[in-house]
Amino acid sequence: MIHTIRFRITVLYSGLLFVLAALVLGGIYFAVSKTTDQRPVTTEFAKTYSGNQYLGKREVVFVEEVENQVNVQTMATLRDYSLYTLAALYVASLGIGWVLAGRVLRPVRSITRTTEEIQATDLKRRIELDGPRDELKDLADTIDTMLDRLEEAFSAQRQLIDDASHELRSPLTIIRANVDAVLAAPDASEEERIRAVAIVDRATTRMTRLVEDLLATARRQGTAFADADLDLARVVGEACEEYAAPAAARRIAIVRDLGSGLEMTGDADALRRAVANLLSNAVRLSPPGGTIRASAGRDEGWLWAAVGDDGPGLREADQARVFDRFWRGESSRRDRHTGLGLAIVRQIVESHGGRVAVFSRLGQGSTFVLWLPPPGGVPGTPPGHNPLADLLQNP
Repeated sequence: MIHTIRFRITVLYSGLLFVLAALVLGGIYFAVSKTTDQRPVTTEFAKTYSGNQYLGKREVVFVEEVENQVNVQTMATLRDYSLYTLAALYVASLGIGWVLAGRVLRPVRSITRTTEEIQATDLKRRIELDGPRDELKDLADTIDTMLDRLEEAFSAQRQLIDDASHELRSPLTIIRANVDAVLAAPDASEEERIRAVAIVDRATTRMTRLVEDLLATARRQGTAFADADLDLARVVGEACEEYAAPAAARRIAIVRDLGSGLEMTGDADALRRAVANLLSNAVRLSPPGGTIRASAGRDEGWLWAAVGDDGPGLREADQARVFDRFWRGESSRRDRHTGLGLAIVRQIVESHGGRVAVFSRLGQGSTFVLWLPPPGGVPGTPPGHNPLADLLQNP
């Protein structure tokens, strides 16, 4: 019990009260003793006074001696009662301090009991401490807010694991079915084997893409990347160079319009991957002979990078879900896309303090915009318009 906060608060409270009372009573005793004339009582006068005899002394001397005797006895009584009072006050302060400390620390016990009952698999419990708005109430509310964030993070993690398991189960089933039915069958024809190999190759390619996307998601959530000074225009340009060959293979032109002076602080590799994911979708969804526009600039203090395509576009109802993990549109379902690319884009941009936006109309293509804060940040929220459309209207 000696190590409990309640015991320490009680001892501290009682000790401070005892010292304060001792100083007050000691000060009173010292002041009274200094203003009271007293001297030791002689044995001769004590005998004379106790025998009630005058012995021929003058009356004035006798009165002074009597007054001195009264002063001495009064100071002795004051000293004794002060000591008794201090002892009683110390004992009483221990009891009062123990009760008061218990009342003050009652919310702490409630917080402790609730947090002990909370488990990693069930984060729905909350402290919800009642009472006045004080430090303990603020502490309980802070813990509740932290539990909300933890519950959200655990739910997102469980959802990611469930979705990833589901996505991996399909290609694994395809691979096993083809291996068992065709590749491991001695009587399978050469044509069947070639077709099975192609199917297995597509399934393994899909699994590889999914694992790479999951790895990129996990690494960006950790501390594997280090931020540094970079030029956003250069990052967008390098991503365009990486997809120049795939775009040319489908007779798709990538048109660049990159501004200057777009310096910022961030992770160049992660941002390059974000732009590359947008270009990958644009190349995959744009019709042969189409055009992809990749641009970067500055608007209202924010830096932006945008990729526009001539693809099928998105319905308005799908635009709010397009950045969710494992969400896939009709075209993505047809080519067995993983559905993690745009979720990774949003994660990368938000980790840089930015926002991602989509502007699309069904049958008229889509434009994805990455809004990023410059060094030192920028107040408010990024603009809500499409800077690429403004750039095309005012070249």
